[in-house]
Amino acid sequence: MKKGRKRFSLLLSAFLLTASFYFFPPETAFVQAAPEKANPSAKAFDQKVIARVDSERIYKDIHYLSETIGPRVTGTKEEKQAAEFIKKRLQSYGYKVETQEFKIPDQMIGNLTADGKQIDINIPAGSAATAEEGLTAELYDAKLGSPEDFTAEASGKIALISRGEFTFQEKVANAVAAGAAGVLIYDNIDQPGPLNPSIGGETTVPVGGISKASGLSLLNDFASQGKTVTFTVEKLGSATSQNIIATRAPKKGSGHDIVHVSAHFDSVPFAPGANDNASGTSVALELARILKSYPIDKELRFVFVGAEEIGLVGSEYYVSQLSQDEINRSIANFNMDMVGTDWDKATAIFMNAVDGKANIVSDTALATAKRIGTPSELILYQRGSSDHVSFHDAGIPAINFIRREPGTANLEPYYHTPQDTIEHISKERLQEAGELVGASIYSLIRK
Repeated sequence: MKKGRKRFSLLLSAFLLTASFYFFPPETAFVQAAPEKANPSAKAFDQKVIARVDSERIYKDIHYLSETIGPRVTGTKEEKQAAEFIKKRLQSYGYKVETQEFKIPDQMIGNLTADGKQIDINIPAGSAATAEEGLTAELYDAKLGSPEDFTAEASGKIALISRGEFTFQEKVANAVAAGAAGVLIYDNIDQPGPLNPSIGGETTVPVGGISKASGLSLLNDFASQGKTVTFTVEKLGSATSQNIIATRAPKKGSGHDIVHVSAHFDSVPFAPGANDNASGTSVALELARILKSYPIDKELRFVFVGAEEIGLVGSEYYVSQLSQDEINRSIANFNMDMVGTDWDKATAIFMNAVDGKANIVSDTALATAKRIGTPSELILYQRGSSDHVSFHDAGIPAINFIRREPGTANLEPYYHTPQDTIEHISKERLQEAGELVGASIYSLIRK
């Protein structure tokens, strides 16, 4: 899930519809669920999907994406490896599959080693690159990085600076002015992942962010003893990412309505991305398997997007390539992001809408949940921050299905950290997501 894009902080007025379903619309009007199709066999159609959802199969795909491949950072070979895995699977199901490649902004990647041990590090935009062999130098304890914290001894060394007091940009500028050859900024609070500093523009030295624990270790074991570390920063220029699109159309006619099912398969650095978002990707793959041959009267598109974590770039590109006719025919987007966490407080499935209003997707999901007895509460909530934003902005009704904590709307504590691993995935919740979203999609597209 992309952090920080079009966030809405207010949890809006709540209304109790049943003991299991809550809605938080942006206005005080009561939100009614769409009526079910007047079809006595609706539950029988639901069973055609939910009886085939296999959480073990979903779990195995999550394991492959998050453990075998690992972090799938935008523009890297690992992201491309994930895309190829998805493509081959969809081709095996008989879909018409397209790889949609697009350019992404230049990316900076880095590596920090001390005594042969690798230390997790984030490289901010604007950092300078190093020579291929990296920068090997002693560390200089620059404390908070104020001008007074530097002496002539800092020249040619890598400044080790604590977060706090003033901006990262100022810290870096002070280090450069003192002649430092590089800058490492460590966190001042305990976090499982490395600090991700924003330095506000280009600089002339390599810059990286590390965790508090890593910073204190370097301070005590290296800076104080005059030991060297090796710091490497590489710029990935002319990089690309890709979307994988699988399409299935009704056998007869043309100009059918389109239902889009989306999930992103990239992850942030150092995070294996089991829940964010191998979970959504793997549930979507399972639904593609189940829906590959049932008779349908609408066009079904599975859209697996890259580059979500750097700003929804993949989904924005996909939507930008739709013709006006395709947009006009698009009636729904079911987007899945972080649907498999085992975090005990994430007891609700949030249905995030950019405008916070009910639409065909949320109404269909609500009706489906009532029919099949979905155990978790469903909460309609106003928030962007995932690929449903791109569809919404084009005028396509879109909902992001995601697990959060009711009341606070908090995400799991493993979000965007190295702890986002397969150990924190719930097979029961994967099953629940597959049944709810799968039966909802089928209720819209079935013949």
